[in-house]
Parts: sequence; structure tokens; C-alpha cells
Amino acid sequence: SLIEASDVYLQTRQAQEKRAIAAHAAHYVEPGQAVFFDDSTTVLQMVPWLPARVPLTAITNSLILMEALKGIADLTILGLGGQFHNWCNAFMGPMTTAEIRRLRADLVFLSMSAIMDDMVFHQSPEMAETKRAMFDSASRRILLADHSKFDRRALYSMGGLREFDLVIVDDAMPAARVEEMRARGVKIEVARAPKAP
Repeated sequence: SLIEASDVYLQTRQAQEKRAIAAHAAHYVEPGQAVFFDDSTTVLQMVPWLPARVPLTAITNSLILMEALKGIADLTILGLGGQFHNWCNAFMGPMTTAEIRRLRADLVFLSMSAIMDDMVFHQSPEMAETKRAMFDSASRRILLADHSKFDRRALYSMGGLREFDLVIVDDAMPAARVEEMRARGVKIEVARAPKAP
């Protein structure tokens, strides 16, 4: 389907897989870093693991993520403003991307709606542009993608899988498909079910 689901609905889809991917991803956060976190529900699942990674500067356009992070000691939040979009509880648009492009972060964590032909896609052009701005402004780029993203379609491309420094998938992803992507030059790791943070 080319329809982008609401934020509330997306939080319940593949919840276990998203938690596993997020826990795996959190190991790449180092104290002292400045990190872009997008507005995705998968990235949101990283929050329980971040208190162990402080001090940290978190940069995000997600109102939900800002709220989730505000109680973590020694974590600085840089909230990206712009036009607020209620369907995703996030800020997007020219003001948001202009703010992003003035920053340089150590790391970015992104998730997208769909992956086809080794390209990542989103149904919202504003969202694809916002995520691309974060991607371009970070030294290291990590994509979080549960196995269901590889069976979906969306309209607007943000870039190619090989452009990411790492792609993290869940263990429901067929092993043959993982190996095929590796053979095509995609750096990919498989997340296992996490222990509690």
C-alpha cells in the first residue's frame, strides 16, 4: 500500500522486531556524541538504552521522542522546529531541513517506510527530504529496518542501501536475502532479541 499509516498504528506493528533492532543499534552510540534521531517508531524504541550512553546530544524532529528523552540525565535535546505535522508528531519542511543543514552530527539513526531494489523510500516527500538532510549532515549513517519494510512500497526515494554505513535488520529476515544484500555490497547486521536495558 502507498498510504502512510498513522504514528499510533505504526508503534504497534512489528513491535518485538523494532525493539530488537533498536537495542542492537544503541550499541553504536558512544558517550559524548551528537546524534540525529529521526521520527520513526523504530528509532523511538532506542530510548530505554540511551541512559547508559550519556553524556549525549540528541537531535530530533520528533515531538514524541523529545518527550521521551527529556527525563534522561546528562542528555541534551536539540529540537528541530518547522511546520508541525500531526499525522507523525514531527516537524518537517524547509525550516526543518535548513536547521539540520547547519549542524554536523557524529551519527544518524533512520528508518524508512519501504525498501525496494536496494533503495529506501517514504510515502511523504517532506519526510524523505528531512531524513536525507539528516543523512547528509552525519558522519556515520545507520538504517534500522525490520523485515516487513522489504515487502512494502512507497513513492519517494531517499537513497540507496549501499550509501548507509550499516543496515540493521531483525532475525525474521530470511538468511538468503541477507546474504544476497551482502553480496551486493550492503553492510548489514542481524539483531537478536534483546535482554532488558
